Amino acid sequence: MESRPECVMLAAGLSSRMGTWKMMLPWRETTLLDSAIENALGFCKRVILVTGHRAEELHVRYGGHPQVTLAYNPDFHDGMFSSVVCGVMQTRGEHFFVSLGDMPGIPPSVYARLWEARGDKCVVPEFGSYRGHPALLPAAMRGIILAAPPEATLKPLLDDFGRVSIAVAEPAIHEDVDTPAQYLELCAIRSRQPLPAATGSRFSHLKIPDHIS
Repeated sequence: MESRPECVMLAAGLSSRMGTWKMMLPWRETTLLDSAIENALGFCKRVILVTGHRAEELHVRYGGHPQVTLAYNPDFHDGMFSSVVCGVMQTRGEHFFVSLGDMPGIPPSVYARLWEARGDKCVVPEFGSYRGHPALLPAAMRGIILAAPPEATLKPLLDDFGRVSIAVAEPAIHEDVDTPAQYLELCAIRSRQPLPAATGSRFSHLKIPDHIS
């Protein structure tokens, strides 16, 4: 039986549209990136965290975590696909997820639902007739991604390879944080919802940085 998958988590970008570094923005009891990693680890056996901009700070924060593998992308200025390549190079399993560090609300149940549907094609979640994140990729996609030209993007590669959409009852698959308005709106929405069952965040002991600009 195939063991639990790995998750490539992208956290290398400049946060240009946000105007400040977004990965360490406060989110409930922790930060945006803490929450994204914790949710992924609620189902996946390992997160491959791809860093770039302000990598040193992320390496200090997560370097001692037994389920987080750090992968520095020296070409992060070239765009997101360079980070996808960097992370995928570290994967080993028959399937692996690709997810985004600025999507703090995707619950482990979404990862589990996609995992149930794994097969020869790529699998993505769908809510309200729109696809979202994360994506579950079969091992055959590894070679395709690593052989793609630098100017490639992931979506056309998934389309060409073949993908299926799985309906989920979770709007968080669309809720990435790119701008201050999106961040404030998402914080307002989530503040009206109860926190998950108190199992204790594995990152709650870490300090939210005072200066994140």
